[in-house]
Amino acid sequence: MTSSIGDVKPQNMMFDEPLLLKSGETLTDYQLTYETYGSLNEDKSNAVLVCHALNASHHVAGTYDGDAKTLGWWDNLIGPGKPLDTDQFFVIGVNNIGGCHGSTGPSSINPATNEPWGSSFPMVTVEDWVEAQARLATRLKIEVFAAVMGGSLGGMQALQWTIDQPKRLKNAVVIAAAPRLSAQNIAFNEVARQAITLDQEFFGGDYYQQKALPRRGLKIARMIGHITYLSDDSMDLKFGRALREDALRFNFGTDFQIESYLRHQGDKFAETFDANTYLRITKALDYFDPAAKNAGNLSATLTQSESNYLIISFTSDWRFSPSRSREIVEALVANKLDVSYAEIDSPHGHDAFLMDEPVYHNLVRAYFTRIWRDSNNVC
Repeated sequence: MTSSIGDVKPQNMMFDEPLLLKSGETLTDYQLTYETYGSLNEDKSNAVLVCHALNASHHVAGTYDGDAKTLGWWDNLIGPGKPLDTDQFFVIGVNNIGGCHGSTGPSSINPATNEPWGSSFPMVTVEDWVEAQARLATRLKIEVFAAVMGGSLGGMQALQWTIDQPKRLKNAVVIAAAPRLSAQNIAFNEVARQAITLDQEFFGGDYYQQKALPRRGLKIARMIGHITYLSDDSMDLKFGRALREDALRFNFGTDFQIESYLRHQGDKFAETFDANTYLRITKALDYFDPAAKNAGNLSATLTQSESNYLIISFTSDWRFSPSRSREIVEALVANKLDVSYAEIDSPHGHDAFLMDEPVYHNLVRAYFTRIWRDSNNVC
């Protein structure tokens, strides 16, 4: 029997230990917003960190004040009796540095100026997020995670954990991810950023002081991104060439259902997400390339890893195709690491990792059941 975890509340933790970023800049102090689900056991061995993707946040599961519209972005996977069972595991979701859902980011107040950081907020990377997450774990007295898990950009963070913090996790669950972005993926991100920075309401990133919002640019950026998250088959199945009305209107309005859907998604996103955050997170995606320090040799980068791995890809995901996951698998196998790989047949494109796919969910459930049994010496 599965159910939602129910109402949850975000928590904040302040850090006054300077965070040296990969860019060379330093955050002298910062806040992390996070949520927890389930209970930490006595020896603190059942903690699982869930890393979020580009558009998500620390709000992984549950609701706020009983409102079903506030359901966490991975609630179908995480909760009592679900594949990541909060009756067994203590799950943590963290909003990344540079975010716009509570953690210190461009819309936060810069203590040096008493104004929003805006354009002066430094660039952040996946490595910076892993370091901040590790510091939070230390504050929570969690020395070793049973697993670090994520999809898309979250999966890249899980992979980076095995490189930067190899002794602080036992398992890495890397879903719908890639070892680095292709030129095509970087190109999509750049077009999205251009849509934002060319918006007349952007004001060089300091739109807060102007009481403005680059809504049009952020809307277009979201529409571009959303197209890449879906497969051609899923879009055709859901929308096809269906019209909003009985006949074509012969103007530049929304004749087709898909047009209306994309505009709705863009409008909704532009009201809830910060443009400066979007710019920085897409750059963090572009910069992610753990093999770069070893002349492109991912196997060499992973030589210090001690984790077990579950790698999952989806057949219709053309943004992070299965071949990209297989690159990770090959590098792990070359290091004789324990890795399980599954390529799930799904029509949903990149967004499949968010869907209630039975084969996918059963696989995740089996993997976490094994983790729980091994840690509790259950046969």
